[in-house]
Amino acid sequence: MPASGVSAAAIAARLSAVGLFTRVEEHDRHTTVEAEVPESLSADLWREVLEAVAEADRFGLLATSLNGRTLWAAVRKAALTTGDVRGPSHQR
Repeated sequence: MPASGVSAAAIAARLSAVGLFTRVEEHDRHTTVEAEVPESLSADLWREVLEAVAEADRFGLLATSLNGRTLWAAVRKAALTTGDVRGPSHQR
């Protein structure tokens, strides 16, 4: 599992520990964690949730009147390093 997957899994575990149902998805450039946030989440639990998602590269909260509140966090995958990325035909 890539490092981004490990970090995302750790974030998901922390969110699950406070009672949130989480989804983890792999994408080309990042791994995301999403969780539905109930209206009744206490201030102490919010603090724990924010500490967990602070480990991600980006995070946010999508709130709509139709779908409630969805917390998301994204962890970037490391870029591959290959030396000269222009290829052998462009080397000096």
